[in-house]
Amino acid sequence: MPCPALPEGFDFTDPDVYEQRVPLPELAQLRQTAPVWWNEQPHNTAGFEDDGYWVVTRHADVKEVSLNPDVYSSFLNTAVIRFNEHITREQIEMQRLIMLNMDPPELTRVRQIVQRGFTPRAIRQMEQTLRDRAHRIVAEARGRRTGNFVTEVASELPLQAIAELIGVPQDDRSKLFDWSNKMIAYDDPELAITEEVGAESAMELISYAMNLAAARKECPVKDIVSRLVAAEDEGNLSNDEFGFFVLVLSVAGNETTRNAITHGMHAFLTHPEQWELYKRTRPSTAAEEIVRWATPVTSFQRTATRDTVLGGQEIKKGQRVGMFYASANHDPEVFDDPDRFDITRDPNLHLGFGGGGPHYCMGKNLAIMEIDLMFNAIADAMPDIKLVGDPRRLRSAWINGVKEMQVSYEG
Repeated sequence: MPCPALPEGFDFTDPDVYEQRVPLPELAQLRQTAPVWWNEQPHNTAGFEDDGYWVVTRHADVKEVSLNPDVYSSFLNTAVIRFNEHITREQIEMQRLIMLNMDPPELTRVRQIVQRGFTPRAIRQMEQTLRDRAHRIVAEARGRRTGNFVTEVASELPLQAIAELIGVPQDDRSKLFDWSNKMIAYDDPELAITEEVGAESAMELISYAMNLAAARKECPVKDIVSRLVAAEDEGNLSNDEFGFFVLVLSVAGNETTRNAITHGMHAFLTHPEQWELYKRTRPSTAAEEIVRWATPVTSFQRTATRDTVLGGQEIKKGQRVGMFYASANHDPEVFDDPDRFDITRDPNLHLGFGGGGPHYCMGKNLAIMEIDLMFNAIADAMPDIKLVGDPRRLRSAWINGVKEMQVSYEG
C-alpha cells in the first residue's frame, strides 16, 4: 500500500487548517493509503505529554473504536483531541467530571438518569413551542433584510431548545449563548478569548446550573430538572453532576446544532437545485443529510487501555486514537457519491452523532427536530435567501464552526 503524500508536518488537528477548511482531500488520501495513520506532533503540542496520535479515517474503524470503551477510553485523556501545551494535567483530569469524558460503568449510571430528559414524549412536548419560535426567529431576521445568518438565525433555536428543556428563564437565555461561545472559541485569536476566559465561562455556567439544581431539590416542580436531581428511588444527579451535564448540553446541543444549521444553509445556497427540491418536497431525509454534510464535530479521541490492533495497525497502550467523523461521513465504502449533497439520501448511515456505543448522542432526536423545524420555517418565510459573502470559519482544532455568514434574507 503506498504512503500518503501529505505535506511534511501536516497535522489533522491544526486549528489553522480548520479556520480555512475541513481537510477532506487529505483524509481521503488516508482512507485509501493508510486508514489508521500515525500523525506525529512536536512533543506536548496537544497538552498530553506525548508525540502524536492515530488518525482513524474509515467508517468501520471509527465504529469499532466507538463500540469498545473497554479498549478505547474517554476517561484517560478526555474526548477532546487537542488542548494546548500550557494546559496542566490537573486541568485535563478535572474534565473527567463531564459525561463526555466518562467510561462505563459511571457513564452508564449518569446516562440512565439523563435520558429521562430525552424521552420521545419529552421531545414531542417541545415541538409546537419550538416550531413557533423557529417562525418567530425567521420573521425577525427577515425584517432586517440582511445580516449574519449565524447569530440571527442558526444560533437561536438550539439555544431556546436547551433553555426550554432545563427550564432556564427567558431573561437568562442569552447567558447560555455567551458562556458556551467562550468555552469553545479559545483557539480563535480574533475573538480575543483566552483559555482562562473559557474556563471562567465554564465555571459560571456550572455554578448557574448547580444553583438551579439546588432550587429544584428544595422545591421540586414538574420539569426536567426536578426529574434529574430530585427523583426518589430512581437515582438522581448531584448538583455537581447536573452542572457538568448542562455544560455538555450547552456545547453538544447548542454549538453543534447551530453549526449544522449554518452549514446546511450554505450547502443549500451553493447547491440551488437542492434548495428548490427542498422547498417543493420538504423530504424527511434532509436533516440527516445536513448533519452528514456538516459533521459539526470533526473528531473526538479515545486512549488505548491496552495494546491492540486497529485497521491492521498496532496501537500501543496509552496512545491516543482520533476518530475523524468528517472522514467517516465521506467514506465511499458506505456512501454512494459521498461528496454529493443529496437531501434524499436514504439510507444515511452517517456518524454525525457518534459511532454508536455508550457515547452515542442522546439528543439526536431533538437536534433533528430543530434542524427540520428551522429549514421549514426558512423555506416558508424567506425562500429567496441568498449568500452575500463567503462564510468566515471558527479557528478550532475539533469544531467545524462558522462564526459569520452574511446573507440577504429577501434575495
